[in-house]
Amino acid sequence: MAGHFPFAGKRGTRYGQAPRGTIAAFFENHGFGEELQEKYYKWWYDFAKDFVEKDSDLSVTMITRFNSYPMGTHAEHSFHLNDKYWAECLAELGSFIRDVIFPKMDEKAMHNLEEKHSKMLADLEKEAEEKPREPAPEVGVYRHV
Repeated sequence: MAGHFPFAGKRGTRYGQAPRGTIAAFFENHGFGEELQEKYYKWWYDFAKDFVEKDSDLSVTMITRFNSYPMGTHAEHSFHLNDKYWAECLAELGSFIRDVIFPKMDEKAMHNLEEKHSKMLADLEKEAEEKPREPAPEVGVYRHV
């Protein structure tokens, strides 16, 4: 149902998170530099926060996850040398969306989300043409500082 999003596929090996390598490759394939990666992340963050606020169960049990931006374990730490900060953040947020929010959505809502996502992605791709991504440094994919 949700195969059009970079975090919606098979779980990664770490704690059930979405595969961060897939998300990083998604950003590279679309030519997203750090600014556009954050815009992409922010779009999903806003979607998830809005969904949680409007859901009677989640608004009570999960809203504290959105007390900070970005949310999650890696919110205040950029420890990858290869511009993987937003991929790491989206892996955690994406897992939450995939495992908690998507199961609550019906087919019509998923279809509407896919349409909005496609439009947002097209807008970011246009922006990426104007602001080309700088080449990644020659270090390991997830080398830490």
